[in-house]
Amino acid sequence: MFDKNVFLRDTLRLVTAEIKRFEVDNRVEATDDDLVNILKKMAKQRKDSIQQYADGGRPDLEEVERNELDVLEKYLPQALSGDALKTAIQEIISAGGFSGMQDMGNVMKELRSKHPNAEMSEASSFVKELLS
Repeated sequence: MFDKNVFLRDTLRLVTAEIKRFEVDNRVEATDDDLVNILKKMAKQRKDSIQQYADGGRPDLEEVERNELDVLEKYLPQALSGDALKTAIQEIISAGGFSGMQDMGNVMKELRSKHPNAEMSEASSFVKELLS
């Protein structure tokens, strides 16, 4: 607020409003896991909006959503992605003895339990690639 950064202030107000909504709806105080889940949900919403605005030819709104996503990602734990994610999936496949596409659900379940911050949409494509 002192820096007069209106965009950052408004984005953080959106986050606090979402947290308060969660607490009121569930009548509990949000835990750290709840906060991470709320931030992930908000980030996913921003990613979907970015895609829709890009498809709809609205670069102005796309830029706003992209900036909000950047702010949200600063507060999220570092997600496992890229080569590190592929390596983790390969380890799970070899350790579990998974061999075909019928084991995809088991691999994803194991990945989610071992690496809860993994980028699951990216992981899905890696698992398909490695199991086929």
